[in-house]
Amino acid sequence: MITKQILLTYLYLLIYICLSSGVILYNKWVLSPKYFKFPFPITLTMIHMGFSAFVAVILVRVLKIVAPVKMTFQIYATCVIPISAFFASSLWFGNTAYLHISVAFIQMLKALMPVATFLVAVICGTDKLRCDLFLNMLLVSVGVVISSYGEIHFNALGTVYQVTGIFAEALRLVLTQVLLQKKGLTLNPITSLYYIAPCSFVFLFVPWCLLEKAEMDISHIQFNFWIFFTNALCALALNFSIFLVIGRSGAVTIRVAGVLKDWILIALSSVVFPESTITGLNIIGYAIALLGVVMYNYLKVKDVGASSQLSMESIPERATKEWKLDKKSSDVYREDDKMNSSGGGGGSLMGPASTLETAVDEEAPLLPASRALSYIGRSQLSNHTA
Repeated sequence: MITKQILLTYLYLLIYICLSSGVILYNKWVLSPKYFKFPFPITLTMIHMGFSAFVAVILVRVLKIVAPVKMTFQIYATCVIPISAFFASSLWFGNTAYLHISVAFIQMLKALMPVATFLVAVICGTDKLRCDLFLNMLLVSVGVVISSYGEIHFNALGTVYQVTGIFAEALRLVLTQVLLQKKGLTLNPITSLYYIAPCSFVFLFVPWCLLEKAEMDISHIQFNFWIFFTNALCALALNFSIFLVIGRSGAVTIRVAGVLKDWILIALSSVVFPESTITGLNIIGYAIALLGVVMYNYLKVKDVGASSQLSMESIPERATKEWKLDKKSSDVYREDDKMNSSGGGGGSLMGPASTLETAVDEEAPLLPASRALSYIGRSQLSNHTA
């Protein structure tokens, strides 16, 4: 039976697919010299970052919908600034690629994202080099090479920009895991924009002055407020829709929705931009790459499920061991109490239940006793996956 919650989940997925596809097509239309004729990707990215920072400040400081996290200068300098730099770089290079290659080919190149993330994670030590994952990455790479060979309007510069943006995004993802999570700092979409968007804007200001400012002064481009406002609003809405989808659905659903979105976007781009021709070799190469991506996603989800099951299976065993240990210690206390009571002493009796509760309170003093085991499970899971 289809419930209201299931309908809401599918509605959020539909909104995410529409916004994600819409933002990509909108950016291509704005940046393309054939349509809106605004060939300044750094400026467009700065508009997105500035608008996102403004909205985040309003939500956090004025409306106080969410509270800011405890941010020290050390965490900001060592975590937020590097992550913001790679985030801004990924957007900058990704938007620049729209000037040189088609949307369809960009989506095909984005199949390299798992390859880049896996390589960066192995280099940084957050993942291990495994034969099955390596073969999947090899399959994805072969598919992308075939798709690139079949591209009629192949442009080496645009391909380099897109691949560079992919690796910058992979570095951002791994840095977020290494720097923020290990410091125990969690950011929701609003607080992420609150801290990262202003820093990304400042980072983009330097290349904007060097690469685009002088050309914009010469070109005398008319600034259409509503075009840029709606474009930035769509980009901001996309961030929030991702948050809604993550909260409503599992990892498998999100990955399947992403694959579906890519195929829809490839088909739509050929309709919206007729000059982007899709060849049979493009489709064959992308299908091969997509097969590798799906297998990679399956293995990663399977690893997470195995880790979770291992953690849950270890909880009763750990609880039993703790209970037996507490029981032995309580037996010793009982013998002492009997000896004290026979000698006229008045000692308190500590049973295993009270001992276990004391141990739980020491480990998680702010958690109710009924939630203690789930807390232990999460701790073991995080230690296992680190």
